[in-house]
Amino acid sequence: MKRRKTKNIVLVIVALLIAFLFLLPLIWMLFTSFKTLSESMSSSTILPKEWTFENYTSIFASTSDTPIIRWILNTGIVTIIGTLLVVFVDVLAAYALARLRVPGKKVILAFVVGALTIPGIVSLFPAFYIFKSFNLLDTFIPLTVTYSAGSMGVFLIYNFLLDFPKDLEEAAYIDGASQWTILRHVILPSIRPVMATLAVITFMAIYNDYLWPSIVVNSNEMKTLTLGIATLVQGSNFVNPARMMASTVIATIPAIIVFLICNKYFVKSATNTGIK
Repeated sequence: MKRRKTKNIVLVIVALLIAFLFLLPLIWMLFTSFKTLSESMSSSTILPKEWTFENYTSIFASTSDTPIIRWILNTGIVTIIGTLLVVFVDVLAAYALARLRVPGKKVILAFVVGALTIPGIVSLFPAFYIFKSFNLLDTFIPLTVTYSAGSMGVFLIYNFLLDFPKDLEEAAYIDGASQWTILRHVILPSIRPVMATLAVITFMAIYNDYLWPSIVVNSNEMKTLTLGIATLVQGSNFVNPARMMASTVIATIPAIIVFLICNKYFVKSATNTGIK
């Protein structure tokens, strides 16, 4: 008993040390954002000697060159619409492949699996020229429509539905429920953890995406937060580490909040193998 207790204590200590190593860059980033310019360039300590909010106030004050509020709104619009589109389309596609009599189902599923092996960068320039030909660059359309579906989500939900018992659906059919009613009231409540996991993964991918917005966005007002932060880092703030870290903290907070709220769904989707 004592040996097991000692082993658990050692494991907890090791886990805390590993967690601290991963959190150390975030801790350094947070405290550096409250330092003055001179201290951020010369001090080697983590905690600031003189605390200041000037870095944050200056970022929100200079709205002409750095409209960070507009960048946050743009990012919110793109991530929310893109995530909803991915979840909606992937659920319908996975349900159709798993339950409906779709002609060429095996071929379609093979294409879905094959799409997982194709790097996303391959489709960037073809998609760019498509949107350019329709004069849709520098709008919300290429920033949202591009994320309208994902093969990973289709494959994830499809495999979950294969193990989903059909008895509940057949009972609903007997009670006179339609296909859409079964999907809404039988399937969706059961796959909610998988949907939440897909939503969080998609949200993080869209939120952190830099390459695609940098291709289709030109104006400063249409930039997303990652693209705007990159502009700050490459500009005059490159010689101001404290202001760079303040802008990075602002960009990191929404992603951390979403992850903390939806973290429990990752565990549920990993352990949920059927209906209990």
